[in-house]
Amino acid sequence: MKQIKTSIIPIEQQFVKVRAPHELDLKAICVFVAAGFFLESDTYWKDLKVLPPGTINTIDEEGFWIESKPWFNWHYSPRDITFEQSVEEFTELFHTICKEQVGDAPVILALSGGLDSRTQAAAFSKLGNKVTSYSYSFENGYKESGISRQIAKASGFPFQEFTIPKGYLWDKIDELTRINGGYAEFTNPRQMAVLDKLRTMTGIFSLGHGGDLFFDKAAPDNLIKSREIYQLSKKVVKKGGLELGMALWEAWGIEGDFEEYLIERVKSIVNRIAIDNVSASIRAFISSTYVPRWTNVNLRLFSEAHPITLPYFDDRMCEYICSIPEEFLADRKIQVAYLKEQTPELARITWQGQKPYNLYNYHRNKVPFNLPYRIIDKTKRVMQEMIGKKFTERNWELQFLGEENDAHLQEYLFSKEMDTFIPKEVRTKFYNDFKNKDAVWYSHPVSMMLTLAVWNIMRKETTECTEKARRT
Repeated sequence: MKQIKTSIIPIEQQFVKVRAPHELDLKAICVFVAAGFFLESDTYWKDLKVLPPGTINTIDEEGFWIESKPWFNWHYSPRDITFEQSVEEFTELFHTICKEQVGDAPVILALSGGLDSRTQAAAFSKLGNKVTSYSYSFENGYKESGISRQIAKASGFPFQEFTIPKGYLWDKIDELTRINGGYAEFTNPRQMAVLDKLRTMTGIFSLGHGGDLFFDKAAPDNLIKSREIYQLSKKVVKKGGLELGMALWEAWGIEGDFEEYLIERVKSIVNRIAIDNVSASIRAFISSTYVPRWTNVNLRLFSEAHPITLPYFDDRMCEYICSIPEEFLADRKIQVAYLKEQTPELARITWQGQKPYNLYNYHRNKVPFNLPYRIIDKTKRVMQEMIGKKFTERNWELQFLGEENDAHLQEYLFSKEMDTFIPKEVRTKFYNDFKNKDAVWYSHPVSMMLTLAVWNIMRKETTECTEKARRT
């Protein structure tokens, strides 16, 4: 017997065998295509599972997973402290975690116009590590690196700007499948486009994932407990995802109703979260489901280049979040106060989510104060469209739009290997809806079908190699 303890938010999936038939878990795959991630311990296979977060797991002598007990449960236990105390505690804890995670090594920091990486920049400017920073923008997209460059300059960090080119996926799709195992759709991890450039850097990645989840409210103020499951079910499902899940459920002849099955799965997770506060409860749900099975799957792209660290996902940060009143966590108050106290020069730089305002005046981002900016911004967009220049705003636009992209997409979606996996009429229906009906709504189903297509090729090649080795 051996035991494996998982972190509160595991950085990597840990796969284990269970005693079950080696068959595709079709119900789990239907949820996967609807949500973009597998729920709980599900995988493609009935006899393969992923260890749940925050648990101690027993593995028997034959390597089978036989028991799992939680060592951590998300909770909401707000302490009687002042807001100033909560900021002081965050400052000390965040600096301690960052320093312990990277030591004296050089740091590689991805910057954005938001607050999470800006908070990391502030911390490392205090800790004294050598920092290399970078950001990226879509080809023919809005220049997202403008604010990042200002943050790097104010922090004294060297800075590189990368462009995510059109159609980069097709030359890298096999490597991407090897890295993430087909456990996340392929159009989101844009860092794959610049992986070779990231490999040339020196240092340890400090990644800012999770800051926006922890340091903001996770639910509207008017959301009541009775509607929480409905709200979470809608959060789980992506645009067009429910339709594809239902179509596969029916095509594969699975008994029952897919939507009811999905809601029951969500309900069973929610019922295990013993938190009355709705915002804290939804944050716990996202942290224990979506984050480890979607967000963190593609972290392996970074670890292919250099070691990775994630200060917001440290166990101590999770415990801290559980003890802070929701009113302090809401609206990014703690991070805003931290940045204004530690690095006023970073706080004065535009906050992308509140353009054109910064951390000192973002409260004015409302009518009538923001009308001039909104009018000018809208005018610029309209003029760009009038001259035929449409900006790329979403990653799937780089991969699926245009004749060359479409040829690659069809090659995978309608390959012979897919004929025994997903009925052609299902693939044709969603592909045509994407092309002719609503590209935004059906981009997710198309991306998930592409993911399944490439995964299916990979598993068939693996099976053939195994059979060949067995024969020889």
